[in-house]
Amino acid sequence: MSEILTTNQHGSETTSEGIRVRVVPEFLSGQSNPEANQYVFGYRVRILNEGDDSAQLIARRWLIIDANGEEHEVEGPGVVGHQPVLDPGKGFEYSSYCPLETPWGTMEGAYRMQRDDGSVFDANIGRFYLVAPGADTDQETDE
Repeated sequence: MSEILTTNQHGSETTSEGIRVRVVPEFLSGQSNPEANQYVFGYRVRILNEGDDSAQLIARRWLIIDANGEEHEVEGPGVVGHQPVLDPGKGFEYSSYCPLETPWGTMEGAYRMQRDDGSVFDANIGRFYLVAPGADTDQETDE
């Protein structure tokens, strides 16, 4: 079961199977070029094991949707070159980025986690919003 909490205007916080995932995005103006439809967004992720059992992050899956409704899926092992083991009460933090051709979009996904007993589950990453200052988000598509 997942619980989704809003952390700020654009971020997300989700708990699945005792794994809390908090994401805080930001627009990277110094790396963006709006005149050329190049928008770069950074995001900071904190993953915390609030459960009673250790779990290892073995893979990630992202769904990225831009303002035109174009979807991009990204999958791969671990995060930023790591497959951290999260013991109870321990966490892992990292930063990454996402380039878009539109001034706003969304990201969401899941981390594939594995317990010591070999069982596997997904720790959901709640939808968060990538929004450049002044972006017109009134044209969002219906969910």
